[in-house]
Amino acid sequence: MSTVRKVSIALPDEMVAIARQAVDGGKYASVSEVVREALRDWKDKQDRKAVALKELKRLVREGIDSGPGQFASMDEIKSEARTRLVARSRGA
Repeated sequence: MSTVRKVSIALPDEMVAIARQAVDGGKYASVSEVVREALRDWKDKQDRKAVALKELKRLVREGIDSGPGQFASMDEIKSEARTRLVARSRGA
């Protein structure tokens, strides 16, 4: 088991009340357990964000490496989209 160290943190009254309610409700044995779980959840969220960002960067690089796009400007993209929308609405 890892070393446990005591630290002092300052929380708004609302957060203290939430933590105490969790303890009083029997979900946790102490406010420290509530804070530890909150930090684990925060860390998991940060890890997921890092993975998602890495994947997004990979996809952007893949797109760049695939060569130039079919359209030279945003106007061309919009024009093509309108053409496809019209064709789709006509059942083509």
